Amino acid sequence: MKKVSLLLTVLASIFVRESALAQFTQSQMVAEWQRAKAYTKAYLDAMPEDGFSFKPTPEIRSFAQQMLHISDANYVIVSVASEKPNPIGENPASSHNLNETTVSPTKEATTKAVMDSYDWVISTLQNMASNQLQETTKFGKHDNITRSGLFGKAFEHQTHTRGQTTIYLRLKGITPPAEKLF
Repeated sequence: MKKVSLLLTVLASIFVRESALAQFTQSQMVAEWQRAKAYTKAYLDAMPEDGFSFKPTPEIRSFAQQMLHISDANYVIVSVASEKPNPIGENPASSHNLNETTVSPTKEATTKAVMDSYDWVISTLQNMASNQLQETTKFGKHDNITRSGLFGKAFEHQTHTRGQTTIYLRLKGITPPAEKLF
């Protein structure tokens, strides 16, 4: 029961933390994205090359596909948040020639694609005027979401997806990287 209580406390703190990201100052948001980039890189580094095509079950994404999904969402959501064109087009994974239906992504290529997406998010955020972040925009069916709110949703998405890959590492006998809360 103590483990369940601790887990609920941790999950609640993560929810509050991620929901609050949109309320951070621009420099705090940049720092959070830099921390998230380092944490994701630690996950990519932890998985051996042969684990990038690993799927815990046939129906779900491979480790590489999960990481490329982070990249895709970083570009798509932040492109809307910033009104900057997606620098690698409509289908980022295919643009990187990393679509697993045609080729098995290597550790090096996947890592580069994912890190490039974080670099673009961070650079985009750094180059926005702070008043732009409070402007509202539309994302899918959601009207009047602030641009900072979209950066927060992108952050929440990458955290969630990276967290899903913890089980991939564990099933390969790898201890996941220690959490980087600060």
